[in-house]
Amino acid sequence: EDLRIGNDIIKQQVDIYRRLRNTLRYILGNLGKFKPSERVPFESMPELEQLILHRVWEMDKALRTACDNFEFHTYFFELHNFCTVDLSAFYFDIRKDSLYCDTTDSACRRAARTVLDTLFNCLTSWFAPFICFTAEEAWLARYPTLKSTDSIHLQTFPIISSEWQNDSLASNWETVRQLRKIVTSAIEEKRTSKLIGSSLQAKITIFTKKEYKNILSKLDLAEIFITSRVAMSEEEAPESAYRSPDLSDFAVIVEKAPGLKCERCWKVLEEVGKDTEYSDICCRCLESPPAPA
Repeated sequence: EDLRIGNDIIKQQVDIYRRLRNTLRYILGNLGKFKPSERVPFESMPELEQLILHRVWEMDKALRTACDNFEFHTYFFELHNFCTVDLSAFYFDIRKDSLYCDTTDSACRRAARTVLDTLFNCLTSWFAPFICFTAEEAWLARYPTLKSTDSIHLQTFPIISSEWQNDSLASNWETVRQLRKIVTSAIEEKRTSKLIGSSLQAKITIFTKKEYKNILSKLDLAEIFITSRVAMSEEEAPESAYRSPDLSDFAVIVEKAPGLKCERCWKVLEEVGKDTEYSDICCRCLESPPAPA
């Protein structure tokens, strides 16, 4: 077929390129002074990091299938979707709090940076056939002392451990992500009515059945839903609770979180203001000096 081109097509490609570039930019911005000694073993990682590495395993499998079958367009679509949906709108959004506010020796922050290091090495090599110059620029930005012969285009695709495959974990987190969308919709409804300004000003109460409680009880829900507090209740949900037409047995109440806003992490907590010397930050931020640039 003839190659189609026009202003709308160019704009669409610009938007796609910007998303891929911003993914690399976020990763590079959070890997400053990363050392191999900081790495966390896979089995010691939180579930969220294990989930992302499972997705890396899936993406690697899809890449090798695409190469074998010469179906590069399909794979590029999956790669763009991975960066936009799995990383930018989900993983990066959740983990930015830990990356920016936790202590440098925090187990969660170290695990996140371990995954970001893996993502960088994978994405630059996966991007290389599609956005050649950007992949090379990102590679040299991370490794500026490399010789000119150490181009990203002379690297092979990383070997991905089969240990990262975990279909049952992925299935559980598919449920978590579905519930997260419902909570996000409930929060957005309250933002529209001006009850709260941002999700971090919210206190969430979840009413759900045992099946979901077993999945959610092991997780830091305030972190995943990006709120200041989350409670779970076994009582019958009130009529005013937010419900999704797709999931009638899951209901959410959104209230304004009690307390004051921490000027560092922006969470609204009752502990803010109790320290006489640093009255504008929470206990975690009081103990967490800024990470080295």
